[in-house]
Amino acid sequence: MVEWTMAVLMQHPEIMEKVKKELSDVVGVNNTVEEFHLSNLSYVNAVIKETFRLHPALPLLVPRCPARSVHLNGYTIPKGSRLFINMWCIHRDPGIWENHLEFRPERFLNDPDNSNYYGNDFRFMPFGSGRRKCPGIPLGEKILFFILASLLHSFEWKLPHGTVLDMSGKFGIVMKKKEPILLIPTPRLTNLDAN
Repeated sequence: MVEWTMAVLMQHPEIMEKVKKELSDVVGVNNTVEEFHLSNLSYVNAVIKETFRLHPALPLLVPRCPARSVHLNGYTIPKGSRLFINMWCIHRDPGIWENHLEFRPERFLNDPDNSNYYGNDFRFMPFGSGRRKCPGIPLGEKILFFILASLLHSFEWKLPHGTVLDMSGKFGIVMKKKEPILLIPTPRLTNLDAN
């Protein structure tokens, strides 16, 4: 997810500027990101969620098998069938998401239904939903958030001169970028206490 988030931010420099402004305002220009800052970084959190929406780590969730035959929307799903939930399509469904192919982190700031990763409403569920959702959501969310906030606050990022960013994915157990992203970091913070 770090690679996808960095890639979409390279595509959207105006969003990168908003991220850097929030980090400077909350963390301070010459401070490092600490855990207590995370709860005040709502825009950074929204960027991560929007990246998960457009680039879910698992485009197909772990298969489900119904214990009994089920009738759903005119279809019969026989007992023991293997069902895959296509997160890629749900997260890009124009019936659920306005401007569904557009990268708009603000949708996670203004809509309380999109406020968590637990998939309770079956609209946004990058870690699954129900009894079989990923048990590591709180840990994964905090680690990813902390790493990205630290990288984005500590460095200016740019693509090598003349690089065209390829946003195609490579399908597998997890969805990763087809072509790895290469970025050039430049230190952003100065006068850090050497303690």
